[in-house]
Amino acid sequence: MPSDATALHLVLSGDPALFAIVRLSLYVSLSAVVLAALIGIPLGAWIALTKFPGRQGLIVLLNALMGLPPVVVGLAVYLMLSRSGPLGAFGLLFTAGAMIIAQTVLVTPIIAALTRQTIEDLWIEYRDELTAMNLGPVGRVTALIWDARFSLVTALLAGFGRAAAEVGAIIIVGGNIEGFTRTMTTAIALETSKGDLPLAVGLGLVLIAIVIAVNALAWTARRAGERLAG
Repeated sequence: MPSDATALHLVLSGDPALFAIVRLSLYVSLSAVVLAALIGIPLGAWIALTKFPGRQGLIVLLNALMGLPPVVVGLAVYLMLSRSGPLGAFGLLFTAGAMIIAQTVLVTPIIAALTRQTIEDLWIEYRDELTAMNLGPVGRVTALIWDARFSLVTALLAGFGRAAAEVGAIIIVGGNIEGFTRTMTTAIALETSKGDLPLAVGLGLVLIAIVIAVNALAWTARRAGERLAG
């Protein structure tokens, strides 16, 4: 992006570099949320409905992992994907795939923990009905996830917020390479380090606008779904 341009000018002029950064940011964050949901929702529901030794400790650990330090996750993923690491042969380091993996690790505990609490509350409310229906474990999990589908949108939005705001982990595993792995947050960090504060602030406002737009779309879809469901 031109160093003398403002964020507003870049948006209004349709700057291809800026929109490439926005596309990459959305692709990485949304991909990470989808993967984290596929892992975290079933995991959270299973923990909510299953009694086993050490369950309380696992719940405490899961809640603690919601605050995972991004740079620690970035370092761990870097070591896994480096040439000398166990997954080095895949050549994922300094690619969008590496950033998706790092963000998935960060987002999964958030979705899993919030799902567990939601499903556990519903289980307490509908325990008798589900028991009378003679549903097995898989049937119970499926029924409660479906019943909680609108509430789980909040968990997904929390995960998206975490992913969209992430900078530490993706700088480590992505390298902030212009045209390849530069996202909105890493671009803001770069412009700040260069002393171009107006552009950094402008990019920050663009990022906030994107997050608000995604949340508004999700909320609108949720309300429409609730009305259709009655």
